[in-house]
Amino acid sequence: MDDPILTIDERAAINAGRWFSTLSPSLRHDILRCAYVKRYKDGDLLAARGEPPEEWIACAKGAVRVSSTSISGKQVTLTYVEPGVWFGDVAIFDGDRRTHDAYAHGDTTTLCVAKADFKKILATHVELYEALLRLHARRIRQLYGLVEDLNTLPLRARLAKQLLHLLRSYGVSSLSDGREMRIGLHLAQEELAQLLGASRQRVNQELKAMEREEAIRIEPGGLVVRNREALMRIVESDH
Repeated sequence: MDDPILTIDERAAINAGRWFSTLSPSLRHDILRCAYVKRYKDGDLLAARGEPPEEWIACAKGAVRVSSTSISGKQVTLTYVEPGVWFGDVAIFDGDRRTHDAYAHGDTTTLCVAKADFKKILATHVELYEALLRLHARRIRQLYGLVEDLNTLPLRARLAKQLLHLLRSYGVSSLSDGREMRIGLHLAQEELAQLLGASRQRVNQELKAMEREEAIRIEPGGLVVRNREALMRIVESDH
């Protein structure tokens, strides 16, 4: 059953979002005033490809896995939406259907704004148009960066870069060693490989090499980054 109220941590994640936190207090207030909470279990479907867009969505806890299905029927993960990030606005803007599937990855909480309310807020706050333009520009830059990395960086550097990104978004300090940080988002090696456009075997080889170099540690519950600077050196050396 949906809990209509965000927890303190969930609300903090929304308010601290890199994009949302730049909005004016009145705009943030109007968005939150008409937003409603949905909670999902791991693997639950949030939105399906081909559906008409009904909601503007923000991740407040956990992660949202955005994926598509290849012609052969294989599911391919494109990205994981982290807490504080809004998505789903493109389909509302262009009036077309959703282009990808969205699933909960772990226990996930979302904050949703109905399409009609989203349009009312747009009509009331010209600021939101400009803010969404900035958001879309950032997404385009990130997309170009990913394409460039895919064509210019070896897998080792792309993997190190992805681990650093996951660390920034989901890093949890180790209680036993303050220098180490655990990546709180648990990804199977197959899921990590999909993000990088590589095979699970090759990703496993690179992870094992990084573990031998004491940059990371592979544990049953996920990955621990032992030396963040070592990962940064891997990225920089291949640029």
